[in-house]
Amino acid sequence: MANNPSAIKRNRQSIGRRIRNRSQRSRMRTAIKTLRQAIESGDAKTAQSLLPEALRLVDSTAQKGAIHHNAAARTKSRLVLAVGKLAS
Repeated sequence: MANNPSAIKRNRQSIGRRIRNRSQRSRMRTAIKTLRQAIESGDAKTAQSLLPEALRLVDSTAQKGAIHHNAAARTKSRLVLAVGKLAS
């Protein structure tokens, strides 16, 4: 338990950060899930239209520090590859 003022403030800040990070990751995961469902159903046109938004959210989440930049790069690479395979 936080006993001194600096520890209390640090706890308050970490709670706020956790809430913001969870929100960002949730939005990103939802976009990725929607895109993957379009890929699995074989709908190339929908997948192509959903890809830019998903990539934007992945980049945004990594820039804000909610996920690691290498994890973002890996995710983006796999999504682009999957959409590319579907289009060809």
